[in-house]
Amino acid sequence: MTRTPIHALVALCATVLSCAPLYAATLEVRDGESIQAAVTRASPGDTVLVYPGKYEETVYIDKDDITLRGVVEENEWPVLEGGRTLNDAVLYSGNNITVEWLKIMHFKGNAIMGQAGNNFTIRYNWVVDTGVYGIFPQYGQNGLVAYNVISGIEDAAIYVGMSDNIDVIGNEVFDSVAGIEIENSRHALVEANYVHDNTGGILVFITPGLPIKTTYDVIVRGNFVVNNNTPNFGAPGSIVAGIPAGSGMVIMAADDVRIEDNIITGNKNAGIIVVDLSFAANVTADPESEPNPDRVAILENFFNDNGEEPVTEIKALMMASKFTTHGPDVIAAGGAEDDDNCIVHRDRILHRGVDDWTDCEVRSTRDITTMMLPDGAPPRDTDEAGKAQVVYNGICAGCHGYDVRMVGPATVTIQALYHDDAQRLADYIASPEKRRPDYPAMPPQAHLPEDLRLAVAEYMLGIKK
Repeated sequence: MTRTPIHALVALCATVLSCAPLYAATLEVRDGESIQAAVTRASPGDTVLVYPGKYEETVYIDKDDITLRGVVEENEWPVLEGGRTLNDAVLYSGNNITVEWLKIMHFKGNAIMGQAGNNFTIRYNWVVDTGVYGIFPQYGQNGLVAYNVISGIEDAAIYVGMSDNIDVIGNEVFDSVAGIEIENSRHALVEANYVHDNTGGILVFITPGLPIKTTYDVIVRGNFVVNNNTPNFGAPGSIVAGIPAGSGMVIMAADDVRIEDNIITGNKNAGIIVVDLSFAANVTADPESEPNPDRVAILENFFNDNGEEPVTEIKALMMASKFTTHGPDVIAAGGAEDDDNCIVHRDRILHRGVDDWTDCEVRSTRDITTMMLPDGAPPRDTDEAGKAQVVYNGICAGCHGYDVRMVGPATVTIQALYHDDAQRLADYIASPEKRRPDYPAMPPQAHLPEDLRLAVAEYMLGIKK
C-alpha cells in the first residue's frame, strides 16, 4: 500500500481554498435543549441537527463550515420562535454555512442574516412574520438562497445587500412590502421565484450612502410576479415605504439588468418600473453612485392585466404621453428614458418612456445558468485593522446608510449624537435601548468581542462618506 507523506498532504491543502475536516461530527438537538449550545460545541465540518420542537433563542454561528439543519418528521418542524421579543433567529459570520429546514416565526429583526460570510446556502426554510427582513445575506460572496417560503415581512422577504455572485432560486415570497430586493449588489440571478401579493414584487436598487456604490449584472428570469398589490406597511421614512402598491418590478439606478421569461400579471400600478434615483424622495445624492439605470434589457416576458389602478404620478405620465390613465406594463422615467437601454416587442404592450430605447440585439440569457463562482470565494483575509471595516459593512451598513435613512438612522446622525465618544457607542451596541418611536429597536451585538465593538464604533464615527 502506498502512503502519502504528511508534508505532501499539507502542501495539497495549501493549494485549495480550505481542507475539509477529517472527522465531521453530527450533533443532535431535541425539544427543550439549546441550538446555540450545540453550535458552540461544533467544530468546522460538523452538522447540527435540530429535531421538531419550539426553540426560543437566537443562534449565532461565528465559525466556518457548519451545517444547521432542521429535521422535519411527519410534517412537524423545528420552530425557532421569537415571541415578538427576540430580534434575530439565526446570525452567521462564518464561511461555508448552510441553514436549512427550519421554521422561523415572530422575530423583530431578521429570520436569517449573513454578516460578511462567504459561500453560504440558505434553503428549504419556512419564515413567517420575522420583522424587518426574512432572509438577509449582507456583504457576502457566492451564495444560494433557494426554495424558501417567506411571508409577513415589513421590508424585504429576501434582501440581498452589498453582495456578489448570488443565486436566488425557486422561493415563494408573499404578504410582504418587498418580495425580493437586490440592493448594491453585483452578479445576481433571480430565477423561478413565485412573487405574489407583496407591495412591490422584485426590486433591483442602488441605495446611495452605502460602502458598495453599484448594482449591476443582474438577471431576473422565469419568475411569476403576480398580484403585488398589498398596501405598503413599511417603516415610515424607509426607502421601501415609498414603493407604490401594485408594482411588479422596480429597477432603480441599477445597470446591466436583464429581464426575461417572467410572467408579470395583475400588478395594479405597473408591471415593470425603470427609474433613476429621483424616484426615491428620501435619499441624498451620493456623488459616487451614478443615478441612472444603464443598459437595462427587457427581453421576452408575458404581461397581462397590469396597471388597473395606477398611482397619481403614473396616471399623469400616461395621460401626458398616451392619453390614457391606465397604468403601463412597462414605464421608464427620468434618466431611465435614455437610449442605452433596450426592449423587445414594445408594440405588444402598453408602455411609456421607452420610445428611445433600442431593440435588444441579445435575445436570451439562457447560456448563463448561475452567478455563483465555480470554485467558491475565499474567506475574507483581513488584519486586525480591517476587521472593523468588515464588521461595519457586514452588520451596520445593513441598517445605516451614511446620510440616508434606512432601517436605522443615518451614520451622520449617529456621529452627531456620539461625536468622538466611541466607548459610549460601543456600550450601546452591546445593549441597545429603544429611544425613538420612529425607528425599530436595534438588535444587540453583544456576541462581538468587546475590543471589536470598540473598533467598529471608532470606525463608524470616523467615516466621511
